Amino acid sequence: MSQGQPRRPQGHAPQVPEDKPIKYGDVFDVSGELAAYPVAPRDAALLQAAEQETLGQTQKGGPAAVLQSAATVNTRAGHVGKGQITGPIADAGATVVETELPGRRVVSESVAGQVLGKFVTPPPVSLTEPSGALGRDAVTVGRALEAVAATAAGDKPVDQSDAAAVQAAEMCATGSSVIAPGGVAAATQAAADENARAAREDGKVKLREVLANAREKLPADKGATRMDAERVVSAEIRNKVDMATTLGGVAEAVTSAARRNQERP
Repeated sequence: MSQGQPRRPQGHAPQVPEDKPIKYGDVFDVSGELAAYPVAPRDAALLQAAEQETLGQTQKGGPAAVLQSAATVNTRAGHVGKGQITGPIADAGATVVETELPGRRVVSESVAGQVLGKFVTPPPVSLTEPSGALGRDAVTVGRALEAVAATAAGDKPVDQSDAAAVQAAEMCATGSSVIAPGGVAAATQAAADENARAAREDGKVKLREVLANAREKLPADKGATRMDAERVVSAEIRNKVDMATTLGGVAEAVTSAARRNQERP
């Protein structure tokens, strides 16, 4: 396991006996005394504030969300007080550091000097005025999905992170929270499930096979926006152990489409 990565899917507290608190070592790959401390409410609040200050928003399913979920369980069980903060975090605080690299953004989140999570995404789409995202010639979500099939990323075997990203993309395109039977999201999820059972790597379904005609499988489509990109990126990284978007994959394609639309004169 890489340093600082959550031990289980993001955004969920682990199942522990009710008579025991959820500790940092239960949810994150941390060491020393921090691992033995129960997660407290003000710990989560500090990291959420750091996310808000650095990123402009809290990260859905991110480290702060994990802390919040665990702290809520601990508070309800009476293991920690509502205003409690963990000693080392009171001393050293919580930090969120954002680093811009060519074509990538790396965000590292820490408490008490230990990394809780690190994720890698495309650079965020800058907000400019006026936006051309809703114009007739805008790059649509469906076109962005089809673009993945035409790149090297199309050779990637479909996994759960792809399925989650495509599901988010379809919901953005249609404006519905219901996955269309026989649609591109349903096809991608079926491929991910099939691949999880496949015994041989060369027999797995590739992204190209499910995304090549994405627009034909979408009940509706629309120009990709900044909010769409953020939603798809979040869905993809929440379902990857390394919390990094796939190069040229679904999240990056939708982000690229949103950026082109946003920068359109």
